[in-house]
Amino acid sequence: MATSDHAFTPGVAPEDQALAARAYSKVFWRLMPFLGLCYIASYLDRVNIGFAKLQMSDELKFSETVFGLGSGIFFLGYFLFEVPSNIFMHRVGARAWIARIMITWGLLSGAFIFVKSVPAFYGLRFVLGLAEAGFYPGVILYLTYWFPARLRGQVIAVLMSAIPISSIIGNPLSGWIMDAMNNVGGVSGWKWMFLIEAAPAVLIGIACLFYLDNSIVAAKWLSADEKRVLAEAIDHDTKTQVGGTHNTKAAFTDKRVWLMSLIYFCFIMGQYGLTFWLPTLIKTAGVVGNTRIGVISAIPYIACVIAMNLLGRSADRHRERRWHLAIPGLIGALGFILAPNAPNVTLAVCALSLAAAGAISCAPLFWALPTSFLAGAGAAAGIAVINSVGNLSGFVAPYLIGYVKDTTGSAALGMYIIAGCIVVGAGLVLATPAKMVNR
Repeated sequence: MATSDHAFTPGVAPEDQALAARAYSKVFWRLMPFLGLCYIASYLDRVNIGFAKLQMSDELKFSETVFGLGSGIFFLGYFLFEVPSNIFMHRVGARAWIARIMITWGLLSGAFIFVKSVPAFYGLRFVLGLAEAGFYPGVILYLTYWFPARLRGQVIAVLMSAIPISSIIGNPLSGWIMDAMNNVGGVSGWKWMFLIEAAPAVLIGIACLFYLDNSIVAAKWLSADEKRVLAEAIDHDTKTQVGGTHNTKAAFTDKRVWLMSLIYFCFIMGQYGLTFWLPTLIKTAGVVGNTRIGVISAIPYIACVIAMNLLGRSADRHRERRWHLAIPGLIGALGFILAPNAPNVTLAVCALSLAAAGAISCAPLFWALPTSFLAGAGAAAGIAVINSVGNLSGFVAPYLIGYVKDTTGSAALGMYIIAGCIVVGAGLVLATPAKMVNR
């Protein structure tokens, strides 16, 4: 994080501005690489089901609808436990709770090697959602303890770069494991993939217990003066919120929270539509071989990581949130419309790159909106409500595409519906008052 990005920190005395800049740089480099690593492990365990499908569906005789429903059932468990999880984290601290989440989901992800039937597939996906619930909103909440609203666009963009990075690394890795390890020891490649890719979550979860600090005050690696200026900036940020929501009950009754939930649902439809079906879409376009599919499916995510960070920095620099969110969303919708009609692999990958760069970049840009008016216990509950409702799209999108593909023989109609949802989300963003979110 460049010093020029936060040359002036509101709430900090003029003579302490240079100290604040150094303190934020220290916090950034202490927390963000580690949290990004946590999120890479999280996303890898969440989406490797898309690659497992290439072998798993044939071996276990799962239809497209069964696979789509099983992929989406994860988010029903996620939805049910997310708000309680985030409220609990706010009370007990991030270090122990994030560690608990990572260790349990890693163990459950590895347990997919034992799946032999549709009920077992559905049940384990549901329990995996329960285990992981609270991780992402918990990390967003954790960042609000350290960074004021004016820096969150680029900070959350850095964190969410883990989504494309995990796919850039994980897609080729998953394809390679499935090809190279298939039938090693009499075990299918998809089972080896689940087992090998579950290990990082467990190991990083254990590391959380020793590395993370629950608050600015608890950070032994900050000096007393650095703690003071960081706390002053957070206090000033909270006091200057426009109609801020600060308690749990208010988070559930605030109409803005439910508006944000709807917006997030619309945008995340695109993210999960791509996440679970991209390997299949690449295969349908004519690419043969799991390793080759993995390498080619990394390309849209390379475009995404570049767009995500450029847009996050630009939104913070210009203190403008709505157009920085709406325009990429519309570009992503265009990619979804073009992809099913692409006549060859090259144009299909270009369209999917537009879809990824536009739709997935919306998530970090979005979170600068609700954190502009949520704080304290209200942030714990509000962020969890928004994320849990929004992530129901993770149930709808894969099931929708699977059902449409089984019914029509093509995923095109499902992708058009996803594009329409993203357009609705962009319209709702532009209808949001600028004074509420442009901080």
